[in-house]
Amino acid sequence: MRPHTAGMIGTICLALALTINPQSINPGMAAAPAADDAAIAQSLAQMLRAGRSVVSANQALINNPDIGDKGLTGAVVLAKTLAAYKTATGTDATSIDPASREGRLLHDEMDAIVEVTDANQATINAKGVGFKGFIPAVFARLVGEAFARRADGEATIKVTAPANLVRNRKSLPDAMESEVIQDKFLSASWPSGQPFGAEVTQAGKPTYRMMFPEYYSASCLSCHGEPKGSLDITGYPREGAKEHDLGGVISITLAR
Repeated sequence: MRPHTAGMIGTICLALALTINPQSINPGMAAAPAADDAAIAQSLAQMLRAGRSVVSANQALINNPDIGDKGLTGAVVLAKTLAAYKTATGTDATSIDPASREGRLLHDEMDAIVEVTDANQATINAKGVGFKGFIPAVFARLVGEAFARRADGEATIKVTAPANLVRNRKSLPDAMESEVIQDKFLSASWPSGQPFGAEVTQAGKPTYRMMFPEYYSASCLSCHGEPKGSLDITGYPREGAKEHDLGGVISITLAR
């Protein structure tokens, strides 16, 4: 796998468990809204993961210097993303009512996937260039930024990580993310893959936040493993990570 150029954190190829555990949700929350918000957050996180998996699966093609047009348009990447989402969830995302909150936000995310892919066609299709830097982590960050513009304050999608693993300052964890990472996801007692959700007050408004831990897989270690401090393909020092170490967090925020 290939790490960063323009905004990478150590989350290129991480495994994501999206099982919602009611015990991870603040018991003081109203049950129905919490369940609804958790389901929407799970759906948004899974769509991002699906899109990221498509970019990962096509890295060899993207980085092939002998091929110009790769055929990876926004429409093509979205179609592959929807197929991956359906495989992971058993749900056809296009069948979700677009007038519902989940449907609206999913369509914002799908539009963001198309926008980001189409905006990077010159990079993807550059002939004579090997490593392009259009990797899953960069893709995920750009999709999050494009999604935020479309959702217009209703929701955000962010990929972050423990602060010492972040390679782009835009992806640094905020105070709540840092607390959840340190006190929960890095705790030996925290069940692997279990997300955390809670209702908080943010900017004076009730807000639902959900975070999904992600872990390094074996294929990540060529860039993030040993020897620690040695340079990876992009010239960034490796973190010395081990398989199954916490490598990142998908953080979803939903305004109430």
